[in-house]
Amino acid sequence: MTFRKPFLAAFTLVLSLLSTSLMAEKTHTIRLAETWGPGSPILGETTRHMAAMAEQMSGGRLQFRIDSSNKHKAPFGIFDLVRQGQYDMGHTASYYYKGTIPNAMYFTTVPFGMLAPEQYAWFYYGGGMELMEKVYKPFDLLSFPGGNTGNQMGGWFREEIKSLEDLKGLKMRTPGFAGEVMAELGVAVTNIPPGELYTALERGTIDALEWVGPALDLPMGFHQIADYYYSGWQEPGAEVQFLINQKTWDSLPEDLQEVLRVAMRTAAYDMYIKTMHESGEAWDRMKEDYPNVTHKTFPPEVIEALRDATEKLLAEEAEKDPLAKEIITSQREYMKKIRKWTNISDKAYLNSISTD
Repeated sequence: MTFRKPFLAAFTLVLSLLSTSLMAEKTHTIRLAETWGPGSPILGETTRHMAAMAEQMSGGRLQFRIDSSNKHKAPFGIFDLVRQGQYDMGHTASYYYKGTIPNAMYFTTVPFGMLAPEQYAWFYYGGGMELMEKVYKPFDLLSFPGGNTGNQMGGWFREEIKSLEDLKGLKMRTPGFAGEVMAELGVAVTNIPPGELYTALERGTIDALEWVGPALDLPMGFHQIADYYYSGWQEPGAEVQFLINQKTWDSLPEDLQEVLRVAMRTAAYDMYIKTMHESGEAWDRMKEDYPNVTHKTFPPEVIEALRDATEKLLAEEAEKDPLAKEIITSQREYMKKIRKWTNISDKAYLNSISTD
C-alpha cells in the first residue's frame, strides 16, 4: 500500500536515504495549486511549510512552485487541475468536489462525526487511507491528509436562530455534506470562494456563513457584520488534503516519495496544532475588541433535526453506492469504538473540572 508505512519507519528511511541524495542530482520541480488566496493564514502556510521541509530534506532535489487561487483562477477546480496534469499537486478540501467525486467528501468530515484526533487515528490505523486510495485511484490521483482545522464553528448569523422556522429560506454559505443537510431543513445553500465571502455577507447576498473558526474567521472580518457566532455540528474535524497526480508520484525515486510523505504528514499536524493555538488567541482578542459578538449554540430542536437529516442522507448515499456504504460503515464503526475512549478521557476530564 502506498500509505501504510509507519511514520517512524518512514522518517528513519528518509534519514538513511539522505546520504544518497548527493549522488542523484536530478531536480524535480513540483507545481502545486491551492484553493486559498495569496497570504492565506494557516491554510496557505501549510503548503509552504511542507515545501520548505521537503526541499531541505531532499537536499534541494525537490523544488516547489506554489500558485494561489489568484494565479490559476480556479479555487474550486484543484481536483481537475491536478487530474489533468496542469499541476502536479494540489492543496484543497475534498468535499468541494462532491459533484464530481461524491465519495471524496467523507474524507474531509461528516456532520456529527469524528473529532480530529479520532479522524487521524482512523486514517492511519483504522483503514481510512486504504479507502481513500480506492476512491481516488480511478482518477489517477493520490490523496494525503493535508491539515485539520479541528472542530469548526457553526457559522456567523445576522439574526439569532431560535427555532427551525428561522432556518427556512435562510441564505447560507456552507459546503459539503453539511450543505445538503441544511438544505433538508429549508436553508438556501450556496458555496462561495473564500475570497468572496466577506463581500457576500456584507451586501446581503447571504444571511449567514460558516468558514472555520476564530483563527481564520477573525482575519476575514465576519464579526464586523454578523453578531451571532454559533458552535458547530457540521465539521467536528475538518481535514484538507494534498492531492498528487499519480504520474508525478511515480516519476519520483523512492527516497523522494518518502521525503514528500513525511513532509506532508508533518505539515498537516502542524496545521492542526497551529489552528488550535491561533483560535484561542483570536477568540480572546475578538471578545475583547468586539463585545457585540455573542456566542450561541443551536437550540436542541435544531440539533435534533440536523442529526435526523444527516442520518437520512447518509442512509440514502449508502443505499445507492457500495463504496459509499463501505466508507460510512468504516467511519461509524471506528467512531463507535474510539469515542468510548474519548468520553472517558477528554470529555470526562473537561466535565470533571468545569467551573461553568
